Amino acid sequence: MIQYVLLFSRQGKVRLQKWYQAFTQKEKKKIQRELVATILARRTKMCNFLEYRELKVVYKRYASLYFCVAVEPGDNELITLEIVHRYVELLDKYFGSVCELDIIFNFEKAYYMLDELLVGGELQESSKRNIIRAVTAQDMLQETDERTKVLEEYNLI
Repeated sequence: MIQYVLLFSRQGKVRLQKWYQAFTQKEKKKIQRELVATILARRTKMCNFLEYRELKVVYKRYASLYFCVAVEPGDNELITLEIVHRYVELLDKYFGSVCELDIIFNFEKAYYMLDELLVGGELQESSKRNIIRAVTAQDMLQETDERTKVLEEYNLI
């Protein structure tokens, strides 16, 4: 089971975090600080798996972002790496070659896609098509709500 997901830049700025286990705010900050420092200090040719506390950490760098996932010791690292890759493919498909700025300015979409992919730290939906369809439906619903609010504001409805 996935314990948490972190996305951070090469400069160490956390861009997205999702916690599937309860941690205090202080613990979260400490985990972020230690993991980011550890991963950024590793050379590019080193293995993408490491042990941190009593968890396995699987990470992968895509362009300027690191995608980091902590899983239980008994979980398969390669499947976790595939889940990370699936998430990156989803982001790429939605944003068209995703970059750090897409995550910064559209973080709610990144979280929504992650929530469609994972629920409670387990893979919920593996179909990219179904996830993109759900995100697109959410976009259309949001646009409809915004139009309705504007029309109501000007007493046109």
